[in-house]
Amino acid sequence: MAEQTSVVTPERYASGFTYSDYIAQIKVNHDKFQEYTETSTDVLNADDVAFFTKAAQSGAAKMLVVGEDWCPDVYRGLPVFTRIAKAAGIELRVFPRDENLDIADEFLNRGEFRSIPTVIFYTAAGVYQCHWIEKPAIGYQETEQFIEEARKELPAGTEEAEVRKVSRPRLVERYPAWQRATVEEIRAMLADKLGI
Repeated sequence: MAEQTSVVTPERYASGFTYSDYIAQIKVNHDKFQEYTETSTDVLNADDVAFFTKAAQSGAAKMLVVGEDWCPDVYRGLPVFTRIAKAAGIELRVFPRDENLDIADEFLNRGEFRSIPTVIFYTAAGVYQCHWIEKPAIGYQETEQFIEEARKELPAGTEEAEVRKVSRPRLVERYPAWQRATVEEIRAMLADKLGI
């Protein structure tokens, strides 16, 4: 990454949506964004706020989020990112992925997937620091677990869409816990990168 020139210039970053402008223009899931804004009310404790404030002062002054309004990981995660940004004084901009594929391609998940949300931290001058993608580790583990449980409960040969439909309510119940895990992972990532 350090050797490459990023498509995210300071001018491009500034052209992104603020959170309120992003929410104003979304087409679907207004209710979901509201619901997960509410579940994230207490996602940060006083120690988190102090940490993220120090991180902002130590080199993580800007946050860029790539997402789409139709994605459950986005409507679960974006409210968490906005709480971190607001609490710490980090500038935040949101870019719809499908209109900004060049940004998505710069931060591919495992080098091949345009997974969302992708959260990218920069210095005040726009120098890349680090990024986090999609959902916390527990989210991957529980998704796999609940899909496997649904497969065992359904008749052999059930279509994958039906398996996912059966597993979805179990996943949704876990979203508030995933929000807290997201905070912990982002905090650990920034602590490692910034040495704080």
